[in-house]
Amino acid sequence: MDSPARHGRYAWSPFPERPVWDWPGEHRLAVYIGTNLEVFDFGRGRGAELAPGGGDPDVLNYSWRDWGNRVGAWRLLETLDALDLPTSVIANSRVLEECPGLVEAFLARGDELVGHGRTNAERQADLSEDDERALITEATAVYADRAGRRPAGWLGPWISQSHVTPDLLAEAGYDYLLDWAHDDQPTWFATRSGRVLSVPYPQELNDIPAVVARQVSGQEFADMVVATFDELLEQSRSAPLVMGIAVHPYVVGHPHRLRPLRAALAHIAAHRDRVWLTTAGEVAAHAARVLP
Repeated sequence: MDSPARHGRYAWSPFPERPVWDWPGEHRLAVYIGTNLEVFDFGRGRGAELAPGGGDPDVLNYSWRDWGNRVGAWRLLETLDALDLPTSVIANSRVLEECPGLVEAFLARGDELVGHGRTNAERQADLSEDDERALITEATAVYADRAGRRPAGWLGPWISQSHVTPDLLAEAGYDYLLDWAHDDQPTWFATRSGRVLSVPYPQELNDIPAVVARQVSGQEFADMVVATFDELLEQSRSAPLVMGIAVHPYVVGHPHRLRPLRAALAHIAAHRDRVWLTTAGEVAAHAARVLP
């Protein structure tokens, strides 16, 4: 019988046996919002679907996604401003080229920039190691040139990794990755050149799996956000936890979804004295200092 396949990236760690420590401000719950800004190829490649398209070029779904950058992202930006909430801007590098001023509007608030590949029309897992390395190098160069900074963290388009993605990210100088949803605390990943940190990124509190795949309503998604926050706030009395909320402007930016989401985020903001409202990068930086 063949031996079982294992990834070898992190060790087994029973949650109740872990050391207890605090986030800044002596808080136990860190909350961050991941705002995904994405572009897609017209007439080819991957893309989320609001409804079954009519073949390529899929004008229905392409224009629905494009609306997110043209309109929805700006409405979400206004909501974050009104509630004084930071966000991690998880942006394809081509957004900086095709939507000038969009990423910059978030960065002007002091928000974090997270690498997200070139475009969400492709997946890293479909590439050879050399081509994947070239993708990471190309995107990183665009961030440095167009945004004036290179990100510390990375989320693969479509949460897609090859067997060597953590190795390539560590070798490219990235400090953390967001693709794995295996824990409620940051985790050190082994790579062939040292280690890189994995920061929890949500697949339950993510509007693509929730709204597009499971077809929950905007109100149901907002209710999920509030229920998760309230429960994790209680659980964090005994352990430090991370709560991420993943949003895409072409999904939650629409008025019937934005309104209940705004109320859910206001609920979280009203507890800012009890939690750490932060970014994924700040979570990674603090965890790197306290985790063995």
